[in-house]
Amino acid sequence: MADQDAHTVEGRHATELPAIRWEEPPEGPVLVLLDQTRLPAEEVELVCTDAPALVEAIRSLAVRGAPLLGIAGAYGVALAAARGFDVDEAAVALQGARPTAVNLSVGVRRAQAAHRAVLTEGGDPQQAAAAALAAALALHREDAEASARMAGHGLALLDELLPGGGHRILTHCNTGSLVSGGEGTAFAVALAAHRKGQLRRLWVDETRPLLQGARLTAYEAARSGMAYTLLTDNAAGSLFAAGEVDAVLIGADRIAADGSVANKVGSYPLAVLARYHHVPFIVVAPVTTVDPDTPDGASIEVEQRPGFEVTEITAARVSIGGAGGGVPVAPLGTQVYNPAFDVTPPELVTAIVTEAGVVSPVTAAALADLLSGQVAQPLEA
Repeated sequence: MADQDAHTVEGRHATELPAIRWEEPPEGPVLVLLDQTRLPAEEVELVCTDAPALVEAIRSLAVRGAPLLGIAGAYGVALAAARGFDVDEAAVALQGARPTAVNLSVGVRRAQAAHRAVLTEGGDPQQAAAAALAAALALHREDAEASARMAGHGLALLDELLPGGGHRILTHCNTGSLVSGGEGTAFAVALAAHRKGQLRRLWVDETRPLLQGARLTAYEAARSGMAYTLLTDNAAGSLFAAGEVDAVLIGADRIAADGSVANKVGSYPLAVLARYHHVPFIVVAPVTTVDPDTPDGASIEVEQRPGFEVTEITAARVSIGGAGGGVPVAPLGTQVYNPAFDVTPPELVTAIVTEAGVVSPVTAAALADLLSGQVAQPLEA
């Protein structure tokens, strides 16, 4: 069950609420989420008391972003264990909530394995629940640390590729603190450049159809004091043609063993544009996003989202009769193609930045070395 508590953010420079946190009030442990579907108009917290509530929050995109989904999945297992529910059943439901983001399954399995290990060794349910929570807390902490290291590696790479600073970076979707235990993935690199006085402009794709760029990345850029400009997704080509983009930085929801990258739909066209205009296309993601069990891009399951996300326009606290609570903009019965992600082949990716190092060129062998602990070296200037 999920409850809501709202806090308006108008006039604030920074959110006072973390994207996710574990709490233990007298009535029992809960997982508290910042509802990202209500940003930037309001900060609304969802209080999940069981795994089904968390599954719904994940499916509705109240909580989203690959690293944060991993953290949420681990906490969901811990919540089920602490509340006395069937942990394995909760794990299955959580893993199926969004199929493309591999971090979700990684987080779920990590907490589930910790829980199961204690029971196997003769521990009681309370001890097993504590172990699951410890695993979730550790993952949360590790993700924050990974975020900081990715920012450092990514900024060093930008300095090599684009000496002199004054970077004009184009990004897609949302990859900041709203998707991470720390300051994010691709956005964290741009933020690091900003703090060093090396960010000239952050170009923010609006990211249709759910406007994660307009609603969330612009929100994070504004509160960080970054110089940013919002554009419609289909305006990116004119920016490249005008020579206004120095690098593209995106995140990832799954990276296949061959280096194919699944990310928010619209990423692949940016990669094609970047290649044509000789602009670096850089993916920033934690090592947990690399899935050695997915051999190539064709093997990545791409989530298909509801049609009303395209046929209607929604806004916070607005409901005008559409199936998704929004304003209909297409004829009734219009068929919709609405993949949540697209896949960029490795030959279009300049580099993959992780907390363990930078992979470039992006090959299956280089990724395998990364996963085995042989950290790749930054791209030579």
